[in-house]
Amino acid sequence: MPVPHNLFLDLSCTKEEIQQKRSKDPLLDSLINKYSQADAEVVKAEEAKSSDDAVTKLKAKRLEVKDKIVRQLQSSS
Repeated sequence: MPVPHNLFLDLSCTKEEIQQKRSKDPLLDSLINKYSQADAEVVKAEEAKSSDDAVTKLKAKRLEVKDKIVRQLQSSS
């Protein structure tokens, strides 16, 4: 059963820390919203048993957004 990816665990931050940072950074907030949407698309595709190629493309999109989040967190530190 596909489950949503835990972004906070990947970033080694608590949900509260991220919430505080995103409240001060509109770009970070936007990126996290995009990540949530991309993650939901991956889960939906996995549940629908979409082709491996389709799921791989969605995962790549999700990873690209996560990389942008990491860069934004580093630049705001």
